Amino acid sequence: MNAILTWIGGATVVAALVLAGVALGDRATAENEPPAILADQPEAVSQPVSAHGAIAAKAAADAKRLYTVRRILPIEGPIKYGEWYWDDEGVPDGPLLVTVDLHARVISIFRGGYEIGAAAVMLGTDEHPTPTGVFPILWKQRHNVSEKYGNAPMPWSMFLTNDGVAIHGGSEVENGYASHGCIGVPDDIAERLFAIAKKGDRVVITEGKRLSHGDSLI
Repeated sequence: MNAILTWIGGATVVAALVLAGVALGDRATAENEPPAILADQPEAVSQPVSAHGAIAAKAAADAKRLYTVRRILPIEGPIKYGEWYWDDEGVPDGPLLVTVDLHARVISIFRGGYEIGAAAVMLGTDEHPTPTGVFPILWKQRHNVSEKYGNAPMPWSMFLTNDGVAIHGGSEVENGYASHGCIGVPDDIAERLFAIAKKGDRVVITEGKRLSHGDSLI
């Protein structure tokens, strides 16, 4: 994988707005005529309120960066079937977001904008396609078995749709193999992703879109 990554589409991040302070000043008076001051009242002094526009801008920028590509794993060339990569050393905590590109047949796992995992995947067919869109993880099942497809083992399942489309392990991620719409990943990646993924974490599935360093993930 080069510094340009296949992507994704999605929603925007909502950032908190901080109201900027406004400096208040005295009304101007005629030239050479100072304002009258009552004897029993202290002289009015203007008290400007510090502006917080810079704080607001920083808060918005920090929130946006959580879903901005800040690092891409240094993988040379396209990822081959059966290959997987994982490096989360030193990566700070942050929201998890998973991208799947149907054209490149690659899954990428981001935490706080840092890519920490990537692998080639097994996808659906024309008859049973893998859907595109933005999907929350609805539920997880560690020891899932598909009764619909001959009790096929699908460990570390993370379900994206109510009709059974999931990211899961237990698959032959090799050329010539396909799923019924699920995203089959190597067991090592499935286990690691399952351990950190939570209900509600988003998975973005697109076909052929490209994303470069510094672009927004959603």
